[in-house]
Amino acid sequence: MKRLDGNVTIITGGGKGIGFGMATAFAREGSNLVLTGRNMERLQQAQQKLESEWGVKVLPIVADGSDENAVKMVVAKTVETFGKIDTLINNAQVSKSGLPLIEHTREDIDLAMFSGVYAAFFYMKECFPYLKESRGSVINFASGAGLYGKPGQSSYAAAKEGIRGLSRVAATEWGPDGVRVNVVCPLAMTESLSAWKESYPELFAKTIRDIPLGRFADPVEDIGRTCVFLASEDAAYSAFIASKAGQIESSIVFSPVVDLPRIMMPAIAFSTPVSIS
Repeated sequence: MKRLDGNVTIITGGGKGIGFGMATAFAREGSNLVLTGRNMERLQQAQQKLESEWGVKVLPIVADGSDENAVKMVVAKTVETFGKIDTLINNAQVSKSGLPLIEHTREDIDLAMFSGVYAAFFYMKECFPYLKESRGSVINFASGAGLYGKPGQSSYAAAKEGIRGLSRVAATEWGPDGVRVNVVCPLAMTESLSAWKESYPELFAKTIRDIPLGRFADPVEDIGRTCVFLASEDAAYSAFIASKAGQIESSIVFSPVVDLPRIMMPAIAFSTPVSIS
C-alpha cells in the first residue's frame, strides 16, 4: 500500500516547476490530484503524464488564486469530483523578481500580495471545512528571500513573509481540529530564480556556496518527498515546521538560519537547529 493511497491533494501552480515536482511525488505515493494554473494546455500535459505513469486521477483547473470566486469554484469542483480534500498545497506565486525596492510600484506589490497572501488565504478558508473532516493538512510555501532579505526580491519576500505569519496563526487555531499547517521554504531552480540569477550573479553564487549540500533542491526528490512526509500520517504530530528544502537529503535538516519557531507538540518547543532523521 502506498503512503497516500486514495488521498486528494490540491496543488496550486501544479503544472510546472516545483508544483509539478510535488505533483509527481504525491502521485507516486497514490494521491489523486487537483492541479490549478493559468495554462490549460500545460495542466493537461501534466495530467496525462501523471495519470499514465502513476495510475491516479488528476483534475486540471484553470484558476486565478487571487480571485475568491475562482477559488470557491476549484474547491467545489474538487469535492464534486472526489468527495473530500486531504491536503492543500499553496505553491503558486507571481511577482517581479530582480527589481530593486525603489523601482517597485504599487501594482508590483499588489501582484505579489494577491497571488500569494490572498490566494493562500482564500484557499485555506474554503478548504478548511473539508480538511477538518479529513483531519488533513495545509502546506504553504514561503521563501529564503524573506528569511534573509535577498536583494531584488522585496515584493516577493513581503508576500512570502505574510504567508508565514498566516500559517503560524492557522497552525495554532486549527490544531485543535486536527488540521496541520506547515511551511516549506524551498530553494530550487525556477523561472523567478533564473531571473534573479541574471540580476544578481554574485549573490546567486554566494547562495549556492551557503547551502551545506552545495546544490539546489530537486523538485521531486527533495521538495516533493518532504511535502509527502508532511501530508502523511508520519507527520501527524507536527504543525508549523519551516524548513529550507535546499538542505534536505535523506532527513529533514533545520539550519541555524532557518526559521523554526515551534513544532506543535505538547510542552515542546524548538528554537535551535534540529535534525529529524
